[in-house]
Amino acid sequence: MRILILGAGGTGGYFGARLLAAGRDVTFLVRPARAAVLRAQGLRVKSPHGDLHLPEPPLATTETLRGPYDLVVLSCKAYDLDASIEAIAPAVGPDTAILPLLNGMAHVEALARRFGEARVLGGLCVISATIGADGSIVQLTQPHSVTYGELDGSRSPRIAAIEAAFAGAGFDARASTTIRQDMWDKWVFISTLAGSTCLMRATIGDIVAGGGGDVIAGLHDECLGVAAANGFPVAPQVVQGARANLTMAGSPLTASMLRDLEGGGRVEAEHMIGGLVARAGDVPVPLLRLVLTNLRAYEARRTRTAG
Repeated sequence: MRILILGAGGTGGYFGARLLAAGRDVTFLVRPARAAVLRAQGLRVKSPHGDLHLPEPPLATTETLRGPYDLVVLSCKAYDLDASIEAIAPAVGPDTAILPLLNGMAHVEALARRFGEARVLGGLCVISATIGADGSIVQLTQPHSVTYGELDGSRSPRIAAIEAAFAGAGFDARASTTIRQDMWDKWVFISTLAGSTCLMRATIGDIVAGGGGDVIAGLHDECLGVAAANGFPVAPQVVQGARANLTMAGSPLTASMLRDLEGGGRVEAEHMIGGLVARAGDVPVPLLRLVLTNLRAYEARRTRTAG
């Protein structure tokens, strides 16, 4: 199976490195600046599960990309989605499967419009990783999983082929027949986490210590209400586990969006929080709207000061 991974950052770079180290046929589609770093020092991963150094990872840029590939893994930021769709286009053939690892659902619709719904899979990942000052990928916590599946829930030959490619590659991988529900479950959780930690500029533990546990719970309830209104109610046991993590005293948990915000970078406000607000319908979402306004104000200020 020929696999193309868009990006060699914290997500794509980590999972791609694990696949490459396991002997899979992997190419990274990267920007010229990232390509220069990887050619000079290779692809390095620092992880609780074992470090990696791949001296000569296969690379492509938009100028050199030639397809088709069997699987294209999309691990971009949501605000780069349009550019990423055009970047991967030469790699997409009649039998190519596209596996996006973004939060939310709008990207699925965008990919289906561009390439046809039959080529698009559902997917999500759980990992906390970033690019270190030396260009290496640093995994910050233990979890490292990818979940994927056909959007219609079927068990297709291409899912079996992906399952074989991912097996034994050094990370947790699971084929799902309920991938849309899985994506909504994660969307609800990550939006609550990102929304509360970005709004308060604090960890979960610090928010709880400041008396804000009920605010987190209220935001979680709004996200759960939107999911249910769209036909994807989160199971009670999933809600219970998520609520425990989201309101745990002393927890150092934050979202990557907060790291982006504190670093002065762009944030995925529209795709993640805005997507829920847009799908709220008659569900009251005052806290979600407050979070969205807060993030939009941040982006407006960032854009103004950068100009």
